[in-house]
Amino acid sequence: MESIFSKIVAGDIPSYKVAETLEYLAFLDVNPLTEGHVLVIPKKEVDYIFDLDSETYVGLMMFAQIVAAGLKKAIPCKRIGVSVIGLEVPHAHIHLIPINSMDDMNFSRPKLSFTDEKLEAIAEKIKEQL
Repeated sequence: MESIFSKIVAGDIPSYKVAETLEYLAFLDVNPLTEGHVLVIPKKEVDYIFDLDSETYVGLMMFAQIVAAGLKKAIPCKRIGVSVIGLEVPHAHIHLIPINSMDDMNFSRPKLSFTDEKLEAIAEKIKEQL
């Protein structure tokens, strides 16, 4: 079954893209923990990140590093937190989360909600730094 992320890659579901290559995509999480919370995925649908072939895995990490650098410039924060959980969507993905404290990475916290206009503005701000 096609994941929601594969539908985003195909353009069947809209997203707030911040970066894209032929193999990878980074877009805003629409249920973010903090402003600027980004998801980084391989376009190839593989459920578990450690099932990715080595080339795709390394490429995904390198792409995430580039996105994280731009994200840190765009969103004031102490660090960009990285999380790989993989239970919520059966498509390998990395969470890049601007953080100022450990609590900012607490996935049991209530998620933030932004208007479409705000999400578009955040995505543009990040794109400008890449």
